[in-house]
Amino acid sequence: MMYTRRLFLGMTVALASMATMPAQANPVQIFKTFQKGSSKSVNHAVWDKLLKTYVHKSKSGLNEVNYRAFKKSGHKALKSYLQELQSTNVKSLDRDEQFAFWVNLYNAKTIDVILSKYPVFSIKNIKSGIFSPGPWKLKNMKVNGEALTLDDVEHKILRGLWRDPRIHYAVNCASIGCPNLAIDAFTAANSQKLLDEGARAYINSPRGVKVSGGRVQTSKIYKWFKKDFGGNEQGILKHLRLYAAPELAAKLKSARSIYSYDYNWSLNDLR
Repeated sequence: MMYTRRLFLGMTVALASMATMPAQANPVQIFKTFQKGSSKSVNHAVWDKLLKTYVHKSKSGLNEVNYRAFKKSGHKALKSYLQELQSTNVKSLDRDEQFAFWVNLYNAKTIDVILSKYPVFSIKNIKSGIFSPGPWKLKNMKVNGEALTLDDVEHKILRGLWRDPRIHYAVNCASIGCPNLAIDAFTAANSQKLLDEGARAYINSPRGVKVSGGRVQTSKIYKWFKKDFGGNEQGILKHLRLYAAPELAAKLKSARSIYSYDYNWSLNDLR
């Protein structure tokens, strides 16, 4: 009883403290500034080399990460790259450079989080708080003096500023159920190509879409972020048909609803 009372009082004090904390500025407002026509660029060569060294395409089409080797031989270079990114004045870049910057920052930081705790079974084993489902609310980055979380980068900055459903095929959560971690670093020049390739690869894999007996099963990504895909199942199906290969497109042609959703949170580790 005494332990329960102390726990309750502790939670009450914590909640009261949170209530008096100043509201955090909206990252969308902070980072909506860009320099149209700016010639400044960010060098992602280190990240590109790391991806090509430690990310491997499996026979199933899943891009697996050799975390063991990455931690042993590449973690130091990754940390240096992350420091460089965080010293960049992102507001001085044009929009295309900014997009590549944020995607690479998100993916590189996610790998860094995994390597810092590896071996782990799932990214969800790494917590940002006692009740957290994972590390996404840890303030573990700082850009232009602003402390940011992975959630800030994905949901507030990338989804908030670009409003492109293909963003879900660019950011990677280190899980088997997630769209592939690209083996190329994003750049201003290749982003559109990589976004389309990521959409096609995921939608045409069983991790993204499966049709059996006329019943459509999709990744839970389409359920969690339904509003990004038209706001309803018809919008999701329309999006899927855009990138479906002929065989899958034929199966989706007459589909009017989604039967079920699935997702695998196991680490996308090289097996």
